[in-house]
Amino acid sequence: RRFVSQETGNLYLAKVEPWDVGNYTCVVTSTEAQQSARGPPTPLTLRSDGVMGEYEPKIEVRFPEATYAAKGSSVRLECFALGK
Repeated sequence: RRFVSQETGNLYLAKVEPWDVGNYTCVVTSTEAQQSARGPPTPLTLRSDGVMGEYEPKIEVRFPEATYAAKGSSVRLECFALGK
């Protein structure tokens, strides 16, 4: 149900439930510098009327134009879609 894009860092929630409601904060940590920084909280509110509209299917994160890899190496390609 929850997915964090390795490409963009965006958090995606599918089929939001009441327990998903609250404040979400982005936290960045540098283990080398032993420091962290927080972004401002972003509230997630569940609408009581249940209306959010219909969204056409959309590719949110696309494969790059080209990907190069050395023989024997690992490659991660990320694609993410949303909508109904």
